[in-house]
Amino acid sequence: MHKLTLWMKAKLVEPAEEYAANQGKSLSQRVADYFNALILGESDATKKLTPLTQSLRGVMADSEVSNEEDHKKYL
Repeated sequence: MHKLTLWMKAKLVEPAEEYAANQGKSLSQRVADYFNALILGESDATKKLTPLTQSLRGVMADSEVSNEEDHKKYL
């Protein structure tokens, strides 16, 4: 393995850590998953998603909802 250090704003890291924990993974594992998706390409990374889930990808990209807490307020 290779160590990678990333510098990001806390407002990005803290919700990402919570999200990863809720998924039963570490943030490092989630970042590695993302890198794998980049390497494999978008179509291979989403191949396992159902058509309904695929249709919902990105629908909130332009919204002001930026984390899980905002999402809960939005709902």
